[in-house]
Amino acid sequence: METHKKFFIADDDPDDQELFIEALMEIDALCKCVTAFDGQEAINKLLNYAVYLPDFIFLDLNMPKMNGKECLAEIKKNNFLKEIPVIIYSTSADKKDMHDAMQLGAVFFLQKPNRFEELFRALNHIITYDWKKA
Repeated sequence: METHKKFFIADDDPDDQELFIEALMEIDALCKCVTAFDGQEAINKLLNYAVYLPDFIFLDLNMPKMNGKECLAEIKKNNFLKEIPVIIYSTSADKKDMHDAMQLGAVFFLQKPNRFEELFRALNHIITYDWKKA
C-alpha cells in the first residue's frame, strides 16, 4: 500500500498557500497539507499535531508574529520535529537569508517560482529526493 505524504506550510499569503497546495495535489491527489499563517501558529499546530507529524515542513521567511528563521530555530529545538526536513519557501533571493536558513537546519531553500510548472517541478524533486542521504 502506497503511503501518501503529509505536508505543513507556514506562509502569510493565502494565494501562495493555495498555489502550493494545488501543485501538491497535482503530484499526489491524496496527500495531506496543514497550513499556518505565521510562525507562532505553525509552532502551535506542529506541537498539537504531534501524532500527525508531517513528512516535510515548508516555511516562508517573512511572516508576522514569528518569522521563518525564528520558527525554524524552534522546530530544530524540538525532539519530535527536529528530524523533519524543513524547506524555506520564500521570495527572498538574499544570500544571507539562504546561508542563515541552512545554518539553522533547513535542508533546502526554494525561491518561490513565478510559474506553476516551475513550482510543480521543484516540489516533485523535493518530495522524491532522499533527504536521509543528504
